[in-house]
Amino acid sequence: MGDFLTIGVQPIIQKQLKANGIHEPTAIQEEVIPLLLKGSDVIAQAQTGTGKTLAFLLPILERIDSANPTVQALIVTPTRELALQITAELKQLTTALDTINSLAIYGGQDVEQQLKRLKGAIHIIVSTPGRLLDHVRRGTVDLSTVSMFVLDEADQMLHLGFLPEVEDIISALSKKRQTMLFSATMTKQVSSIAKEYMNNPISIRVQSKQVTLDKIDQFVIETTDRAKQASLRIMMDEHRPFLAIIFCRTKRRVSTLTDALKGYGYNTEELHGDLSQAKREKVMKSFREAKIQYLVATDVAARGIDVEGVTHVFNYDIPQDVESYIHRIGRTGRAGGKGMAFTFVAPKDRSYLEMIEKGIRQKLDRINIQLPNNQSEMNSTEIKTKKKPQKSYRKSEKPALNTRKSKRRR
Repeated sequence: MGDFLTIGVQPIIQKQLKANGIHEPTAIQEEVIPLLLKGSDVIAQAQTGTGKTLAFLLPILERIDSANPTVQALIVTPTRELALQITAELKQLTTALDTINSLAIYGGQDVEQQLKRLKGAIHIIVSTPGRLLDHVRRGTVDLSTVSMFVLDEADQMLHLGFLPEVEDIISALSKKRQTMLFSATMTKQVSSIAKEYMNNPISIRVQSKQVTLDKIDQFVIETTDRAKQASLRIMMDEHRPFLAIIFCRTKRRVSTLTDALKGYGYNTEELHGDLSQAKREKVMKSFREAKIQYLVATDVAARGIDVEGVTHVFNYDIPQDVESYIHRIGRTGRAGGKGMAFTFVAPKDRSYLEMIEKGIRQKLDRINIQLPNNQSEMNSTEIKTKKKPQKSYRKSEKPALNTRKSKRRR
């Protein structure tokens, strides 16, 4: 594997990459960047954590004309969190290129502040579909000058029902644009979008040895709905993660579990779509800074959230499709680190577990947790865990945070 210079990245950007701890391109970057620098339309299929964000950001930065004050590149993402993350990564890269300006546009922001920023020279826009179309209809964003268009997390975008918005956005773009489509899976909808709106696209697919990431140890906790919360606390106490994400199916279940865990003294916050944008940003900032140890979230946090130091993922509610499982557990085991993922399975969840195991072509190790009869008054010293088959699993290599504020209530 060579360096970034050999695939067409200019020295000043490579220097910035090294300053950020990135020394050589990943497989997806090696394949995609030269094609994008030539101006080809590309469909890139790769799992989360493969470095696909840089695969499109680096070619865009190479081709931006900073003397031209119009919008030249548009990156559309399904969630605000992902838009913010891409923008943050972009700003890190452009510290050495202070003549290139970017702007994140998403719901929940102050519209007047956005309008003020849009009056200046903006070369790259990173946006969610809805708020971008608001600006297009207001006449405050002109997409006709865009020559590079990225549809990121395309499968998730369409799964969330954004097809009409995506089509409206594409209709506002120049037909001479370059289109880059990035997706973890190639669904019928994604293939249809590619066929209709791309010009002789080149397909690139990067596969790992397994469907799921190799650096993640995966386990199933066999439990019941009644015992699930107690079982979760046992695993939290036993493994003491550095940082962990706990996934729930609905916003209400996120709030209920967060309140319960806080009552037991765990350093926990919630993340879901009903929170204000300011609150969501505050929570994510605290989690990235390890001021929060446990983030309880809906799937809004499953895609594109790259937080360094996440050592554990707990699927409190089992994902209902294989792709969601892959993306949830992909929040750990990143940047060369190891991770652990635990999925809690009640008897009614067995069909989902069978589907996941079939999809990832892997039988997951089971862990049985024996709880005392009075679960609400249990003490962690009373709990014994039995795992089958017998295979040891290690504690996190990162230091545990002493964030427990109080003893458990009895």
